[in-house]
Amino acid sequence: MIRLENINKSFGSKAVLCGFSANFEQGKRYCIMGASGGGKTTLLNIILGLQKADSGTVSGVPEHVVAVFQEDRLCEPYSALANVLAVTGSTVPETEIIALLGALGLEGSERIAVNKLSGGMRRRVALARALLAKSELIILDEPFKGLDDATRERVILVLCEYSAGKTLILATHDVRDSASLGAEVIEL
Repeated sequence: MIRLENINKSFGSKAVLCGFSANFEQGKRYCIMGASGGGKTTLLNIILGLQKADSGTVSGVPEHVVAVFQEDRLCEPYSALANVLAVTGSTVPETEIIALLGALGLEGSERIAVNKLSGGMRRRVALARALLAKSELIILDEPFKGLDDATRERVILVLCEYSAGKTLILATHDVRDSASLGAEVIEL
């Protein structure tokens, strides 16, 4: 179980997180919700160890964690397939990667450089990379931005399938996401 106890974080005089505490059980899904600037990304970065809380404790974060940030952070000149292979190496067969990309609606785009793909397509490549990487915890920051409603629902179904048994923590503004994912909502 991941435990956050009495987390406080400020940027200058702006307090972003004040006494935040939560437990995240292994294998469950959580949606972190709140207003823009309300600390969702900061909270995820603290869990990931990318930012330090001013005070409070974080414990129980597993060894194998993957994340999709608000920016896709892809290797732009490389293909969708090469971007996923860069994370998975030879542990996942190329056929499985291509199948997942197809399930995410990227069939026929596997060998196209990601800098030639639309924003929504790049977002799905970033998600594919995270879903196939070895992990016990998946952290997603606004993972469905740039996706139309039909694609969003398709991606959510794939996400549910590939994250089964793993802890999923997702920051979102959209209340539909928690219902679609069967996730517990944590309001900031």
